[in-house]
Amino acid sequence: MTEKHLSTQFDSELNSVSARVMELGGLVESQIRQAIAALSNFSLDAVAQVEVLENRVNVMEVEIDHELTTIIARRQPTARDLRLLMVFSKATANLERMGDEATRMARMVRSIIESGAARSLPSSDLRMAADLASGLLRKALDAFARLDTKAAVDILKEDDLIDREFDGFVRKLITYMMEDPRTISPSLDLLFLAKAIERIGDHSKNVAELIIYLVKGKDVRHTALTEIESAVL
Repeated sequence: MTEKHLSTQFDSELNSVSARVMELGGLVESQIRQAIAALSNFSLDAVAQVEVLENRVNVMEVEIDHELTTIIARRQPTARDLRLLMVFSKATANLERMGDEATRMARMVRSIIESGAARSLPSSDLRMAADLASGLLRKALDAFARLDTKAAVDILKEDDLIDREFDGFVRKLITYMMEDPRTISPSLDLLFLAKAIERIGDHSKNVAELIIYLVKGKDVRHTALTEIESAVL
C-alpha cells in the first residue's frame, strides 16, 4: 500500500500503521458478524461478544490515532505521504463508527429479546441486509489493501442495494405496526437496528471513496456515481 522512501524507518512506520488499520478492520468485521449472529439466533451470548469487541475496537482506535500523530510530528510529511496518513486517520474513524453501529445492533437485539416479541417480527429480511453490509465491509477492506479503485466503484454501487433493502424493510414494518399496535415497540427496535445496518454500508462507502482519493487525488464525496466512474475507470 505504501511507496518506498529514502528512510527505511519511515517505510516501517507507514507499513506498521497500515497493518494496524487492517487489523482494526478485521476486529470490526468480527464484531459485525457477532451482531448478525445475535440477530439471527436472538442470542444474548452473541450480544455480549459484540460488547467485548467494542472495547477492543475503541482501544485500538486511540492507539492508531496516537501512532499517526507521532508520525506526522516526527516526519512532517507532504504530498502523497500526508494524503496517505489522512486516509488512514479517516478510515480508522469510519471503522470505529461501524463498530459503534454493530454495538447498537446488539443492544437493539437485547431489547427485542427482553420484549418477548422476537419471533413475531420480520427479522429474516433484516438479516439479509446485515449480510450485505458485512460483505460490503469485507470488500472495502480488500480494496483498501490493494488500492483497487475499480473495486471501490463497485462498492459505491452496491451500497445502493442496502439503501433499497432499508426502504423496503421500513415499509414492511409500518404495515406490521398498523395491523397490530402491540408490535409498535419491538418494531421500532427493529427500525433502529435496520438504520444501524444502513450506516455500516454508508461507512464502507466512505472507505471506498477514500481509496479513490488516495489513488487518484480526487475527492469524490457528494459526487454523482457516473462522474466518479468517468474519473476513475
